[in-house]
Order: sequence, then structure tokens, then C-alpha cells
Amino acid sequence: MATANGPVTPAKSKSGAFAHLIYVLRENPVTGIAFAMFGILIFAAIFGPMIVPYDPLATDASSVLQPPSFAHWFGTDNLGRDVFSRVVVATRLDLVISVAAVALSFVIGSFLGAVAGYRGGWTDITLNRVLDTIMAFPLFVLAMGVVAALGNSVANIIYATAIINIPFYARLVRAEVNIRRNAGFTLAAKLSGNSDARILAFHIFPNALPPMMVQVSLNLGWAILNAAGLSFIGLGVRPPTPEWGIMVAEGANFIVSGEWWLALFPGLSLMIAVLTFNLMGDGLRDIVDPRRRT
Repeated sequence: MATANGPVTPAKSKSGAFAHLIYVLRENPVTGIAFAMFGILIFAAIFGPMIVPYDPLATDASSVLQPPSFAHWFGTDNLGRDVFSRVVVATRLDLVISVAAVALSFVIGSFLGAVAGYRGGWTDITLNRVLDTIMAFPLFVLAMGVVAALGNSVANIIYATAIINIPFYARLVRAEVNIRRNAGFTLAAKLSGNSDARILAFHIFPNALPPMMVQVSLNLGWAILNAAGLSFIGLGVRPPTPEWGIMVAEGANFIVSGEWWLALFPGLSLMIAVLTFNLMGDGLRDIVDPRRRT
């Protein structure tokens, strides 16, 4: 197309998704801080074993229970192992457990909730009874039972954590789908010849994502605490594997005698990770919300 002043060239614009991400981060500085903290956790999980100054499993009888110093930033434990190296290396295992468990529960819970909310009837009633049965147990006690029955391996910890989180996603998606299955845009999609699966996947489910992202961020923190709790009572990851819950449990025995650093630094790592995931909730909701992209 040309005008009196010459041809008009279309202006270059940024990617819509990337521009929306930048807008969300600028609008809410807390979200930007949370994503920066999450980036640090990811960096520690990926590169931690390569950058730590000591082998996290190596013992040294001459360096037992040394307080924090320039040689050992977080001190050493009762076997002479460097606490800083163990805390950093443990980031990978704790993040893998939490992310894998939440991803598994998200996929299964979303599928079950979407089908039940869209179909209704006996499908909905049956799912609700099953979810009521799961939630009738104290969730941590249920996780303890699953791990005790299957064995305290990393895979079983992930399965147990996923099982106790499935009802949160299933109920949330069921409610969102149930509200929107008779909405105007859903009926218009049906009249256009779309299948039920396509309507669920591309029209209804994206509108259910914003509240689910808040739930995901909360569950990531709960999953880390659940794994740490199982390790604390002896049902989680087995020593000498570096894991925050195990390190807190081992350090608790030395607090009375004055070796405070053994439990403090793994506990702080747990607190920072949970705080990071909780702060990310609002940002994730705004990023995936279709109504925020207008």
C-alpha cells in the first residue's frame, strides 16, 4: 500500500507473549524479584555440583563441627563435610522432587477435573467421592503411608506428593469448567463444529489457568516442605544424599550443644525456596491470564 508520501512499511513489534511478560514484571516488582530468586535456585540446581568448593560427600575427621569461616562458609557437620557444598547440591534434588510431583498432579488433576466438570452426571459424582476419600486423610499422613508402603525412594516420594496434590487441581478445574461449559463462547465453539476435546483444550481450559497457576506456586512450596518433612522423620531420601530435610534433622541434634549452623542454613534454604514459590503465584497468574493480554 502506498500513500502520497511513499510506501508504508509495517512497524516492527515485539513478540506479544514476550511483551506481555515484560509488562507483568514491570507492573509488579515483587514478581520480578521472585523470578530472579527462582533463577538463582535453577542456577544452583543445574550448576551447583560443578561450582561448589568441596565434595558434598567427602568426610574430613580433622574438620569436624567447625563454625562458619572463610574456608567453610556454612561450617562443617559432624563428619567434617562442608555444609555450604551440601546445601547447594541439595537444591537440585529438592527442586526435582517438587517440580516433578507438581507437574504430575497438575496433569492428572487437570484432566480428571476437566472431564468431570464438562461431562457432569455420574462422572462428576464418582470423581468427587474419590477426591473426598483422599482428602479425608491428613495429607502428610497419607504421604507417609504411601512412602512407607512403597519404600523411601525419590520416585516414591514424588508419587506420594503428587497423590496428595491431585484433589486441589481436580476440584479447581472442575469448578472453572463447570462454570464455563454453557458460556456463550463455548456454545459458539460448538456451533462452529469443534469437538468436545478441542473446546476443552483451546477454549475452556486456558480460562481456568490463572487460578491454577496460583495453586501451582503454592504446591511447589508445599511439595518441598513435604519432601523435607518425610526426610526429617526418616521416610524420605536416605543419607548421605544431600537433602535439606535430612540436613535439618541431623543438625537438630546439635543445636543444644551450640552447633547452630548445621540446621540454620538448610532451614534458611527451605524458607527461601518456599517464599520464592509463594511470591511467584500472582505473576504466573497474570502471565497466563488471557484477559490480561488485551
